Amino acid sequence: MSYKPNTDRYEEMKYRYAGASGLKLPELSLGLWHNFGTVADHGVATDILCSAFDHGITHFDLANNYGPEPGSAETRFGQILKKQFSSHRDELIISSKAGYLMWSGPYGDFGSRKYLLASCDQSLKRMGLEYVDIFYHHRPDPNTPLEETMGALATLVAQGKALYVGISNYHAKEALQAKALLDSMGCPCILNQVRYSILDRWTEEDNLLDAMDGKVGMICFSPLAQGLLTSRYLDGRVPSGSRASENVFLKAKSITPEVVEKLNKLDQIAKRRNQSLSEMAISWLLKDERVTSVLIGASSVAQLDENLKALKGDTGFSKEDLKAIDELTT
Repeated sequence: MSYKPNTDRYEEMKYRYAGASGLKLPELSLGLWHNFGTVADHGVATDILCSAFDHGITHFDLANNYGPEPGSAETRFGQILKKQFSSHRDELIISSKAGYLMWSGPYGDFGSRKYLLASCDQSLKRMGLEYVDIFYHHRPDPNTPLEETMGALATLVAQGKALYVGISNYHAKEALQAKALLDSMGCPCILNQVRYSILDRWTEEDNLLDAMDGKVGMICFSPLAQGLLTSRYLDGRVPSGSRASENVFLKAKSITPEVVEKLNKLDQIAKRRNQSLSEMAISWLLKDERVTSVLIGASSVAQLDENLKALKGDTGFSKEDLKAIDELTT
């Protein structure tokens, strides 16, 4: 059956500018990190993407190594894009990245010009695209001159293979250096994609948002701390099928009594706000207008719908709520 998007899809979503650029992203973006690769159910993946677009999520975020297996998320996304979204390409923001190990040998990792240009070509081929809207360098490379890495990003824009470029996992000092280099090349850096949540506050310690001064937008991944900031672990047990049970990224041994106590206290704050813990976690990130978008993951349409609830109702925070959250997490 041919997919027909919801005609009111833009009414419930708000959009924010990516730094000082003219590009707007939805407050919630969909990341295809771990639920769209080889082992994913194609029908479920299709339903998630279609439902996301129906709710105004126009930004789909990928990377060359997303899977599992590496590359398979881009391949699946390309298949779904061709069948369901081919007539909506100009309504979509599609991003990809390169920076982690992708193929064997000395040219398949980090930030050389050789690796980044080849990676972008491979990503475009897997997705069946002529260009991506945003291409990121996925992580800093301590052994390649930053001028070379940023120069490769600028080349991709000059070649028409990327419309915008960004960086990911860059701390304030190196992000400012990258921004200055890209500015000098006439290719502004519009986004820094970083891990940030109520439980993971390194960006505040690093003074990253202030350093970017609104010129480079922040897009946040792992807003729910790999699922900790949901109702799954409030009773201290590790549910079957959860990331902690599968020992993927979030380890079962990390669900300690101290962590469970903290999560329950945060959940009490959320309930006072008439939100679930996950809704509050997303709202907490979006309270700062310098955050361009929050990247959510979803393994089902129901999970996607739960995250979308964070955009409804009163998303503001009282001084008392913020103080209580800080006392628990900083």
